[in-house]
Amino acid sequence: MSLMIRTKVALLGAGFIAGIHAESYRRFVPEAEVVAVYTRDPARAEAFARRHGIPRWFDNLEAVIRDSGCDVVDVGLPNHLHHRAVLAAAAAGKDVIIEKPLCLTLEEADEMIRAMRAAGRKLMYAEELCFAPKYERVRALAEAGAFGRLYCVRQTEKHSGPHSDWFYRMEQAGGGVLMDMGCHGLAWCRWILGGKPKALNVTARLQKGLLHGARTTGEENSLVTVEFEGGVLGIVENSWAKPGGMQDAIEVHGTGGVCYADLFQGNAALTYSERGYDYAMEKAGSTRGWTFTVFEEAFNQGYPQELKHFIDCVREDREPRVTGEDGRAVLELLYAAYASAGTGRTIPLPFTANVERPVDLWLNAR
Repeated sequence: MSLMIRTKVALLGAGFIAGIHAESYRRFVPEAEVVAVYTRDPARAEAFARRHGIPRWFDNLEAVIRDSGCDVVDVGLPNHLHHRAVLAAAAAGKDVIIEKPLCLTLEEADEMIRAMRAAGRKLMYAEELCFAPKYERVRALAEAGAFGRLYCVRQTEKHSGPHSDWFYRMEQAGGGVLMDMGCHGLAWCRWILGGKPKALNVTARLQKGLLHGARTTGEENSLVTVEFEGGVLGIVENSWAKPGGMQDAIEVHGTGGVCYADLFQGNAALTYSERGYDYAMEKAGSTRGWTFTVFEEAFNQGYPQELKHFIDCVREDREPRVTGEDGRAVLELLYAAYASAGTGRTIPLPFTANVERPVDLWLNAR
Protein backbone atom coordinates (compact mmCIF):
# COMPACT_ATOMS: atom_id res chain seq x y z
CA MET A 1 0.00 0.00 0.00
CA SER A 2 1.48 3.36 -1.03
CA LEU A 3 1.52 6.23 1.42
CA MET A 4 -0.38 9.39 0.50
CA ILE A 5 1.88 12.32 -0.32
CA ARG A 6 0.58 15.19 1.79
CA THR A 7 0.51 18.83 0.71
CA LYS A 8 2.75 20.86 3.00
CA VAL A 9 1.37 24.08 4.44
CA ALA A 10 3.08 27.04 6.10
CA LEU A 11 0.80 29.08 8.36
CA LEU A 12 1.49 32.81 8.47
CA GLY A 13 0.13 34.17 11.73
CA ALA A 14 -0.39 32.82 15.23
CA GLY A 15 -3.63 34.51 16.25
CA PHE A 16 -7.24 33.38 16.44
CA ILE A 17 -7.71 32.58 12.77
CA ALA A 18 -4.39 30.73 12.51
CA GLY A 19 -5.54 28.53 15.39
CA ILE A 20 -8.82 27.82 13.58
CA HIS A 21 -6.91 26.88 10.43
CA ALA A 22 -4.41 24.69 12.31
CA GLU A 23 -7.24 22.80 14.02
CA SER A 24 -9.17 22.49 10.76
CA TYR A 25 -6.20 21.00 8.90
CA ARG A 26 -5.59 18.53 11.73
CA ARG A 27 -9.19 17.40 12.10
CA PHE A 28 -10.61 17.63 8.58
CA VAL A 29 -7.91 17.81 5.91
CA PRO A 30 -5.75 14.66 6.05
CA GLU A 31 -4.28 15.48 2.64
CA ALA A 32 -2.47 18.46 4.19
CA GLU A 33 0.34 18.74 6.72
CA VAL A 34 1.16 21.99 8.50
CA VAL A 35 4.96 22.02 8.51
CA ALA A 36 5.69 25.52 9.83
CA VAL A 37 4.22 28.63 11.41
CA TYR A 38 5.37 32.24 11.30
CA THR A 39 4.85 35.18 13.59
CA ARG A 40 7.37 37.93 14.27
CA ASP A 41 7.52 37.13 18.02
CA PRO A 42 9.72 33.99 18.24
CA ALA A 43 8.40 32.97 21.67
CA ARG A 44 4.82 33.20 20.42
CA ALA A 45 5.71 31.30 17.25
CA GLU A 46 7.28 28.49 19.28
CA ALA A 47 4.35 28.33 21.70
CA PHE A 48 1.85 28.13 18.83
CA ALA A 49 3.89 25.42 17.11
CA ARG A 50 4.12 23.31 20.25
CA ARG A 51 0.42 23.72 20.99
CA HIS A 52 -0.58 22.51 17.52
CA GLY A 53 2.15 19.93 16.94
CA ILE A 54 3.83 21.91 14.16
CA PRO A 55 7.50 20.88 13.70
CA ARG A 56 9.04 24.26 12.77
CA TRP A 57 8.50 27.91 13.64
CA PHE A 58 9.89 31.11 12.16
CA ASP A 59 10.05 34.80 13.09
CA ASN A 60 10.95 35.90 9.54
CA LEU A 61 8.18 36.04 6.95
CA GLU A 62 10.30 35.51 3.83
CA ALA A 63 12.29 32.73 5.51
CA VAL A 64 9.25 30.61 6.37
CA ILE A 65 8.09 30.78 2.76
CA ARG A 66 11.53 30.10 1.35
CA ASP A 67 12.93 27.55 3.80
CA SER A 68 10.05 25.58 5.33
CA GLY A 69 9.57 23.23 2.37
CA CYS A 70 5.93 24.22 2.06
CA ASP A 71 3.77 23.82 -1.05
CA VAL A 72 1.04 26.19 0.17
CA VAL A 73 1.21 29.46 2.07
CA ASP A 74 -1.82 30.09 4.31
CA VAL A 75 -2.00 33.82 5.12
CA GLY A 76 -3.68 34.73 8.42
CA LEU A 77 -1.75 37.92 9.13
CA PRO A 78 -2.99 41.45 9.89
CA ASN A 79 -4.37 43.10 6.77
CA HIS A 80 -1.42 45.39 6.06
CA LEU A 81 0.91 42.39 5.66
CA HIS A 82 -1.18 40.50 3.09
CA HIS A 83 0.39 42.20 0.08
CA ARG A 84 3.96 41.52 1.21
CA ALA A 85 3.19 37.88 2.04
CA VAL A 86 1.55 37.10 -1.30
CA LEU A 87 4.32 38.71 -3.33
CA ALA A 88 6.88 36.70 -1.37
CA ALA A 89 4.90 33.51 -1.98
CA ALA A 90 4.58 34.26 -5.69
CA ALA A 91 8.33 34.86 -5.94
CA ALA A 92 8.92 31.50 -4.27
CA GLY A 93 6.44 29.67 -6.53
CA LYS A 94 3.94 28.79 -3.77
CA ASP A 95 0.16 28.49 -3.95
CA VAL A 96 -1.68 30.83 -1.57
CA ILE A 97 -4.88 30.82 0.43
CA ILE A 98 -5.47 34.18 2.09
CA GLU A 99 -7.84 35.33 4.81
CA LYS A 100 -10.15 38.32 4.41
CA PRO A 101 -9.92 41.08 3.36
CA LEU A 102 -7.67 40.40 0.38
CA CYS A 103 -5.43 43.41 1.19
CA LEU A 104 -5.64 47.15 1.90
CA THR A 105 -5.87 48.72 -1.56
CA LEU A 106 -7.07 47.89 -5.06
CA GLU A 107 -3.54 48.59 -6.34
CA GLU A 108 -2.17 45.97 -3.95
CA ALA A 109 -4.90 43.56 -5.06
CA ASP A 110 -4.04 43.99 -8.74
CA GLU A 111 -0.34 43.49 -8.07
CA MET A 112 -0.98 40.36 -6.00
CA ILE A 113 -3.23 38.85 -8.67
CA ARG A 114 -0.72 39.66 -11.43
CA ALA A 115 2.18 38.20 -9.45
CA MET A 116 0.37 34.95 -8.71
CA ARG A 117 -0.79 34.62 -12.29
CA ALA A 118 2.73 35.29 -13.61
CA ALA A 119 4.08 32.64 -11.23
CA GLY A 120 1.49 30.16 -12.49
CA ARG A 121 0.25 29.55 -8.94
CA LYS A 122 -3.22 29.51 -7.39
CA LEU A 123 -4.59 32.29 -5.20
CA MET A 124 -7.71 31.58 -3.14
CA TYR A 125 -9.64 34.21 -1.21
CA ALA A 126 -10.68 32.39 1.97
CA GLU A 127 -14.33 33.34 2.40
CA GLU A 128 -15.67 30.65 4.71
CA LEU A 129 -19.32 31.73 4.37
CA CYS A 130 -19.19 30.30 0.83
CA PHE A 131 -18.55 26.92 2.49
CA ALA A 132 -20.57 27.05 5.73
CA PRO A 133 -22.93 24.04 5.52
CA LYS A 134 -26.07 25.84 6.71
CA TYR A 135 -25.59 28.75 4.32
CA GLU A 136 -24.63 26.42 1.49
CA ARG A 137 -27.92 24.55 1.97
CA VAL A 138 -29.82 27.83 1.65
CA ARG A 139 -27.86 28.71 -1.50
CA ALA A 140 -28.70 25.33 -3.00
CA LEU A 141 -32.40 25.92 -2.28
CA ALA A 142 -32.21 29.32 -3.97
CA GLU A 143 -30.44 27.83 -6.97
CA ALA A 144 -33.15 25.16 -7.21
CA GLY A 145 -35.84 27.84 -7.37
CA ALA A 146 -37.39 27.21 -3.95
CA PHE A 147 -37.79 30.94 -3.34
CA GLY A 148 -38.77 32.01 -6.83
CA ARG A 149 -37.02 35.09 -8.23
CA LEU A 150 -34.76 36.63 -5.61
CA TYR A 151 -35.15 40.35 -4.98
CA CYS A 152 -33.35 40.89 -1.65
CA VAL A 153 -30.61 39.07 0.29
CA ARG A 154 -29.27 40.12 3.67
CA GLN A 155 -26.35 39.17 5.91
CA THR A 156 -25.78 40.39 9.46
CA GLU A 157 -22.69 39.86 11.60
CA LYS A 158 -22.38 41.56 14.98
CA HIS A 159 -20.46 41.27 18.26
CA SER A 160 -18.82 43.52 20.84
CA GLY A 161 -15.48 43.93 19.04
CA PRO A 162 -12.29 42.01 18.16
CA HIS A 163 -9.80 40.83 20.78
CA SER A 164 -6.59 41.68 18.90
CA ASP A 165 -5.40 45.28 19.12
CA TRP A 166 -4.39 45.57 15.46
CA PHE A 167 -8.03 45.53 14.33
CA TYR A 168 -8.47 48.95 15.95
CA ARG A 169 -5.41 50.47 14.26
CA MET A 170 -6.41 51.93 10.92
CA GLU A 171 -2.87 51.81 9.49
CA GLN A 172 -2.89 48.02 9.98
CA ALA A 173 -6.55 47.13 9.45
CA GLY A 174 -7.48 49.67 6.76
CA GLY A 175 -10.91 50.20 8.30
CA GLY A 176 -13.16 49.23 11.18
CA VAL A 177 -16.06 46.80 11.37
CA LEU A 178 -16.89 47.16 7.66
CA MET A 179 -13.38 46.10 6.68
CA ASP A 180 -13.36 43.39 9.36
CA MET A 181 -16.76 41.77 8.87
CA GLY A 182 -18.53 43.60 6.07
CA CYS A 183 -16.32 41.79 3.59
CA HIS A 184 -18.01 38.53 4.68
CA GLY A 185 -21.49 39.81 3.93
CA LEU A 186 -20.50 41.37 0.60
CA ALA A 187 -18.84 38.12 -0.48
CA TRP A 188 -21.86 36.09 0.61
CA CYS A 189 -24.27 38.34 -1.32
CA ARG A 190 -22.19 37.82 -4.46
CA TRP A 191 -22.02 34.08 -3.77
CA ILE A 192 -25.74 33.45 -3.34
CA LEU A 193 -26.45 35.51 -6.47
CA GLY A 194 -24.40 33.19 -8.61
CA GLY A 195 -20.83 34.01 -7.60
CA LYS A 196 -20.03 36.93 -9.89
CA PRO A 197 -23.06 39.21 -10.23
CA LYS A 198 -22.52 42.71 -11.57
CA ALA A 199 -22.81 45.34 -8.83
CA LEU A 200 -24.26 48.65 -10.00
CA ASN A 201 -24.00 50.94 -6.99
CA VAL A 202 -23.36 51.02 -3.25
CA THR A 203 -24.91 53.06 -0.43
CA ALA A 204 -23.50 52.99 3.11
CA ARG A 205 -23.89 54.62 6.51
CA LEU A 206 -21.25 54.25 9.23
CA GLN A 207 -21.10 55.12 12.95
CA LYS A 208 -18.12 55.43 15.29
CA GLY A 209 -17.39 56.28 18.93
CA LEU A 210 -19.91 53.77 20.30
CA LEU A 211 -17.96 51.34 22.51
CA HIS A 212 -14.39 51.67 21.28
CA GLY A 213 -13.89 55.36 20.64
CA ALA A 214 -10.84 55.43 22.89
CA ARG A 215 -9.19 52.65 20.86
CA THR A 216 -10.05 53.44 17.25
CA THR A 217 -11.06 56.12 14.80
CA GLY A 218 -12.67 53.46 12.64
CA GLU A 219 -16.35 52.68 12.26
CA GLU A 220 -18.05 50.42 14.81
CA ASN A 221 -21.43 50.03 13.16
CA SER A 222 -22.21 49.83 9.44
CA LEU A 223 -25.11 49.40 7.07
CA VAL A 224 -24.39 48.82 3.37
CA THR A 225 -26.81 48.35 0.49
CA VAL A 226 -25.61 47.07 -2.88
CA GLU A 227 -27.84 47.13 -5.96
CA PHE A 228 -26.97 44.26 -8.27
CA GLU A 229 -27.86 43.88 -11.92
CA GLY A 230 -31.44 42.70 -12.27
CA GLY A 231 -32.60 44.81 -9.35
CA VAL A 232 -31.60 42.47 -6.52
CA LEU A 233 -30.68 44.30 -3.31
CA GLY A 234 -27.90 43.06 -1.05
CA ILE A 235 -27.99 44.37 2.53
CA VAL A 236 -25.02 43.93 4.86
CA GLU A 237 -25.14 44.94 8.54
CA ASN A 238 -22.16 44.80 10.89
CA SER A 239 -21.36 45.93 14.40
CA TRP A 240 -18.60 45.95 16.99
CA ALA A 241 -21.07 47.44 19.47
CA LYS A 242 -23.46 44.53 20.08
CA PRO A 243 -23.38 43.12 23.62
CA GLY A 244 -24.28 39.53 24.41
CA GLY A 245 -22.13 37.56 22.00
CA MET A 246 -21.87 36.74 18.32
CA GLN A 247 -24.63 36.99 15.73
CA ASP A 248 -24.24 35.78 12.15
CA ALA A 249 -27.48 35.54 10.20
CA ILE A 250 -28.83 35.63 6.66
CA GLU A 251 -32.15 36.30 4.98
CA VAL A 252 -33.17 35.37 1.44
CA HIS A 253 -36.32 36.94 -0.02
CA GLY A 254 -37.91 35.85 -3.29
CA THR A 255 -41.22 36.07 -5.09
CA GLY A 256 -42.02 32.50 -4.06
CA GLY A 257 -40.49 32.12 -0.64
CA VAL A 258 -38.22 33.31 2.12
CA CYS A 259 -35.52 31.85 4.35
CA TYR A 260 -33.95 32.89 7.66
CA ALA A 261 -30.83 31.23 9.04
CA ASP A 262 -28.50 32.00 11.94
CA LEU A 263 -25.09 30.34 11.80
CA PHE A 264 -24.80 29.98 15.57
CA GLN A 265 -28.36 29.17 16.57
CA GLY A 266 -29.98 25.81 15.92
CA ASN A 267 -29.29 23.25 13.23
CA ALA A 268 -31.93 24.37 10.73
CA ALA A 269 -32.87 27.26 8.47
CA LEU A 270 -36.44 28.52 8.79
CA THR A 271 -37.78 28.25 5.25
CA TYR A 272 -41.00 29.12 3.44
CA SER A 273 -41.50 27.92 -0.13
CA GLU A 274 -44.74 28.13 -2.09
CA ARG A 275 -43.69 25.49 -4.63
CA GLY A 276 -41.63 23.27 -2.35
CA TYR A 277 -38.24 21.82 -3.21
CA ASP A 278 -36.67 18.45 -3.92
CA TYR A 279 -34.44 18.01 -0.87
CA ALA A 280 -35.60 15.14 1.34
CA MET A 281 -36.31 16.15 4.92
CA GLU A 282 -36.61 13.76 7.84
CA LYS A 283 -40.21 13.51 9.11
CA ALA A 284 -41.42 16.19 6.68
CA GLY A 285 -44.42 15.19 4.62
CA SER A 286 -44.04 18.15 2.31
CA THR A 287 -41.53 20.90 1.63
CA ARG A 288 -44.24 23.41 0.70
CA GLY A 289 -45.03 26.14 3.21
CA TRP A 290 -42.92 26.62 6.35
CA THR A 291 -40.23 24.03 7.11
CA PHE A 292 -37.08 23.78 9.22
CA THR A 293 -34.51 22.98 6.57
CA VAL A 294 -31.82 20.80 8.10
CA PHE A 295 -28.25 21.15 6.86
CA GLU A 296 -25.57 18.49 6.93
CA GLU A 297 -23.77 18.86 10.26
CA ALA A 298 -20.13 19.91 9.90
CA PHE A 299 -17.80 22.52 11.23
CA ASN A 300 -20.32 25.37 11.10
CA GLN A 301 -18.35 28.27 9.72
CA GLY A 302 -16.91 26.48 6.71
CA TYR A 303 -13.21 26.77 7.57
CA PRO A 304 -12.25 23.10 7.10
CA GLN A 305 -14.35 22.89 3.95
CA GLU A 306 -12.61 25.85 2.34
CA LEU A 307 -9.16 24.58 3.32
CA LYS A 308 -9.82 21.08 1.99
CA HIS A 309 -11.22 22.59 -1.21
CA PHE A 310 -8.05 24.60 -1.78
CA ILE A 311 -5.75 21.69 -1.02
CA ASP A 312 -7.74 19.63 -3.55
CA CYS A 313 -7.39 22.46 -6.10
CA VAL A 314 -3.63 22.49 -5.63
CA ARG A 315 -3.32 18.72 -5.82
CA GLU A 316 -5.65 18.36 -8.82
CA ASP A 317 -4.77 21.60 -10.64
CA ARG A 318 -8.27 23.09 -10.45
CA GLU A 319 -9.37 26.72 -10.15
CA PRO A 320 -10.56 27.64 -6.62
CA ARG A 321 -14.23 28.52 -6.22
CA VAL A 322 -13.35 31.87 -4.67
CA THR A 323 -10.37 33.55 -6.34
CA GLY A 324 -8.16 36.58 -5.90
CA GLU A 325 -10.38 38.37 -8.39
CA ASP A 326 -13.35 37.75 -6.09
CA GLY A 327 -11.37 39.20 -3.19
CA ARG A 328 -10.64 42.27 -5.31
CA ALA A 329 -14.32 42.66 -6.19
CA VAL A 330 -15.20 42.63 -2.50
CA LEU A 331 -12.46 45.22 -1.81
CA GLU A 332 -13.93 47.46 -4.54
CA LEU A 333 -17.33 47.23 -2.84
CA LEU A 334 -15.67 48.17 0.47
CA TYR A 335 -14.10 51.21 -1.22
CA ALA A 336 -17.48 52.27 -2.58
CA ALA A 337 -19.17 51.75 0.79
CA TYR A 338 -16.63 53.95 2.60
CA ALA A 339 -16.94 56.57 -0.15
CA SER A 340 -20.73 56.49 0.11
CA ALA A 341 -20.60 56.94 3.87
CA GLY A 342 -18.14 59.81 3.44
CA THR A 343 -20.10 61.69 0.80
CA GLY A 344 -23.66 60.76 1.77
CA ARG A 345 -24.26 59.67 -1.82
CA THR A 346 -24.80 56.42 -3.67
CA ILE A 347 -21.60 55.40 -5.43
CA PRO A 348 -21.88 53.89 -8.94
CA LEU A 349 -19.61 51.03 -9.92
CA PRO A 350 -16.96 50.41 -11.13
CA PHE A 351 -15.20 52.59 -8.55
CA THR A 352 -11.62 53.30 -7.58
CA ALA A 353 -9.78 55.92 -5.54
CA ASN A 354 -6.19 56.75 -4.71
CA VAL A 355 -6.04 56.14 -0.95
CA GLU A 356 -3.69 54.45 1.47
CA ARG A 357 -6.53 52.92 3.49
CA PRO A 358 -10.15 52.33 2.50
CA VAL A 359 -11.42 53.96 5.70
CA ASP A 360 -9.84 57.26 4.58
CA LEU A 361 -12.65 57.63 2.05
CA TRP A 362 -14.92 58.07 5.05
CA LEU A 363 -12.66 59.67 7.67
CA ASN A 364 -11.11 62.27 5.37
CA ALA A 365 -14.45 63.34 3.94
CA ARG A 366 -15.86 64.35 7.31
